[in-house]
Amino acid sequence: MSDWILVVDDDVLNLKMAKHILSGSNMRVSCLKSGEEAVEFLKKNSPDLLLLDVHMPGMNGFETISVIRENKNIADIPVIFLTADDDSNTEKKGLEAGAMDFIKKPFVPEVLLLRVRHTLDLVRLQTDLSCEVEKKTQELMEQHGKLRRIYIQIVKALSGAIDAKDAYTNGHSTRVADYSREIARRAGLPKQLQNDIYMIGLLHDVGKIGIPDAIINKPAKLTEEEYSIIQKHPVLGAAILGNIAEFPRLSTGARWHHERYDGKGYPDGISGEDIPVEARIIAVADAYDAMSSRRSYRDVLPQEKVYAEVKKGKGTQFDPVFAEIMLTMIEEDKDYQMREK
Repeated sequence: MSDWILVVDDDVLNLKMAKHILSGSNMRVSCLKSGEEAVEFLKKNSPDLLLLDVHMPGMNGFETISVIRENKNIADIPVIFLTADDDSNTEKKGLEAGAMDFIKKPFVPEVLLLRVRHTLDLVRLQTDLSCEVEKKTQELMEQHGKLRRIYIQIVKALSGAIDAKDAYTNGHSTRVADYSREIARRAGLPKQLQNDIYMIGLLHDVGKIGIPDAIINKPAKLTEEEYSIIQKHPVLGAAILGNIAEFPRLSTGARWHHERYDGKGYPDGISGEDIPVEARIIAVADAYDAMSSRRSYRDVLPQEKVYAEVKKGKGTQFDPVFAEIMLTMIEEDKDYQMREK
């Protein structure tokens, strides 16, 4: 398909000459005599290039290109200015207005053809490059999405392995992650942080890998020494996850999900908003799931009891904002579906 050139000049002789030169090189040429006509023409037509005279009655070239650039449907059409002026100020003003080149009048046929072809080739190169960048960007996004899905699957597999150590916490990490993300969403936290909190929730108990199975699965009450060993799992988890430099936040849920809002938790005894937000959210979700799951010494607690315990811990054990969100979630769960099945 031949290139389509629109030439706009109030001088009929210039129009005829431009058409003769360009048509002779198998280009399709349309000619108009004013800026106003050009603007109307471009509303319904899409030529490949506009040759635009600078000095015309009515709308001059600068005014015409200004109108064109303000219309998003035609703003991208490449423009070469035609001018008999021989001063740098005109060229400077034209380039600032968005013109790609200048052609002096009267036309030198070879120069006119070279400038037009050069501009058309440049536009095509830019378009091809833009398409290639878009294509590569899409490929990278798809690859990133695939890598993220693989990463999530690996994390889920690891969280499953953690839960498997405890005969009484089947699916615990996944439920905590789900509840935590929902609390974050309802709290209005950014989408990326919601997703991060989900990943942090999946691995909050990773430190249990370092705790002997005999202690984790002991059906009787733990001794003081055994309980002190259990209390080491947040520090062990933080040490494990702290090696993942690309996701430094990942270790915060592991280390501080047993801290209390009143400062009476462990391992560091920090309180209030000194506890990272993700750990405060996971603390509520973790406690809720512990109560709504089976244990060696009891079945799932009644929903009314769970609700009462969360309410009791609001502002002392739990961040009051996140505890209130958890209470709302419990109230909405009429059939008590948020529990270990």
